[in-house]
Amino acid sequence: MKEVPYFLPLQEAIDLTLQHKMFCSVENIDIDDAHQRILATDLHSKVNDPPFDNSAMDGFAVRFQDTEKAPSTLDIIATSQAAAGDENLTLNTGQAVRIMTGAPVPSGADAIIPIEACSIDGNKVTLNQPSKPHFIRKCGENIAENEIGLKKGDYLTPQSISMCATMGHATIPVIQRLKIGIISTGDELKPPGEELAYGEIYESNSYGLSGLVKMLGHIPIRYPAVHDSIEVLRNQFDIAAKECDLFVTSGGVSMGEWDYVRKLMETEGDLVFWRVKIRPGSPPLFGHWKNTPMFGLPGNPVSSHVVFRMLVVPYLRGSIGTTYPQDQIVHARLQTNVRSTKDCLTLRRVTLTSTNEGFIADQPKHQGSGNIESLSSADGLTLLQPGQSGDAGELIEVLLL
Repeated sequence: MKEVPYFLPLQEAIDLTLQHKMFCSVENIDIDDAHQRILATDLHSKVNDPPFDNSAMDGFAVRFQDTEKAPSTLDIIATSQAAAGDENLTLNTGQAVRIMTGAPVPSGADAIIPIEACSIDGNKVTLNQPSKPHFIRKCGENIAENEIGLKKGDYLTPQSISMCATMGHATIPVIQRLKIGIISTGDELKPPGEELAYGEIYESNSYGLSGLVKMLGHIPIRYPAVHDSIEVLRNQFDIAAKECDLFVTSGGVSMGEWDYVRKLMETEGDLVFWRVKIRPGSPPLFGHWKNTPMFGLPGNPVSSHVVFRMLVVPYLRGSIGTTYPQDQIVHARLQTNVRSTKDCLTLRRVTLTSTNEGFIADQPKHQGSGNIESLSSADGLTLLQPGQSGDAGELIEVLLL
């Protein structure tokens, strides 16, 4: 059995995973389906936006030099409407053109007077305030033709989708969604809704991990919980490796007699490392099963979720070439003592309260890694560095959940 790196600092573990990035395919999809996807290439604008000088207000297009003093009265010679403007329309001295928001600015005009600053009498308009050379949107001022509007790896938010449309793209090149398998292990696990016998518990990890996969924009494949058996586990690994781009397991990675995930990966898989210096969640492993990358996560509900956030998410970001989801970190002052560790990054669950002096972090729940309620009611995870005190009053970093 080959020696593998053991009990690594978190960043070293992440760096090792990124030496084994997945290949991610690209697909072109309709813009209506592109929300929450990851852009596969830089996206250039097909047009200038706006494509012509246009008005930012309803009012009158005028010559600035005619209207520097108020009041001033001009002849109304035409109307310019959005999508109905006359490209040959020219404005001369003493003239004004009624104009609608978004309509082309006629040649010769260099200012727009808002309608509320005007008095109209037949074909005459009196401007009740001096004009300024403003309220004109210049051609290409938002984005120029061929300019990059969105970058490879960008997460496509609603505003990004609007930008795609503005640039003239009906189809968008995106990273193909990954299929991520989820396997929970343990004889004691039962699906929610079934009757529990003595010693049994409801299996919850696969549901939380599936939600994390969906949050990242990928496709979870949640397999039934696997009994503590090398043969059954090996068969399930084979299925997941064939059907998925990546799979994660929950449970069976520690040092116990029944921790078959670790034993199977040590003897038959391609193990890259085992154990990481974080609390909770120190037993995870990473490797490959029949050339498919896999993460072995701890079985305790909090630990499986935390390890996915801290280890699997950076691996997916690096494989895809995106910064999404960005880690949102705030500074908060501890209201109570938080137990830290000498050699691990400590990730305690805390709630946050915003005050005039900044955030206050509290630890209202017991921190057992089996207490999923302490995670579901938390706002963030402490990022206490090895040896950091965690004393009340200390200003610390908190990773928002």
